[in-house]
Amino acid sequence: MDLSLEHPEGYLFVRRVGERSITVMDRELAASFLLAPDRLVEGWAVDGVAALDESAGEAVRALGPEVVLLGTGNRQQFPPAAFMAGFLRKGIGIEVMDNAAAARTYDLLAGEGRRVVAAFILPRA
Repeated sequence: MDLSLEHPEGYLFVRRVGERSITVMDRELAASFLLAPDRLVEGWAVDGVAALDESAGEAVRALGPEVVLLGTGNRQQFPPAAFMAGFLRKGIGIEVMDNAAAARTYDLLAGEGRRVVAAFILPRA
């Protein structure tokens, strides 16, 4: 049986997650970023969970998500309660997971046509 990997056209997808970088389509990113099915926002000024504040949340909400996947690096770390509450008050779901799980979940939801935003935290080298 022949198997082939096909990625549908029409949305940005995560191809690979490494310890210090994530590859979106064919572009390797080594700094924190936001990813929506139709947009990649580089230079998200967050280098760790402790840096998550209202400004960081506003940047994510500006992309108009129905659900947010917060990738917190190589392991799951929960952000401050005030950061989470900023999404819940607006009726936006938010899930916290490690970067690999966030990437898998993002690809699945984006492939279903959902308005998902993944916020990936990558440590500065």
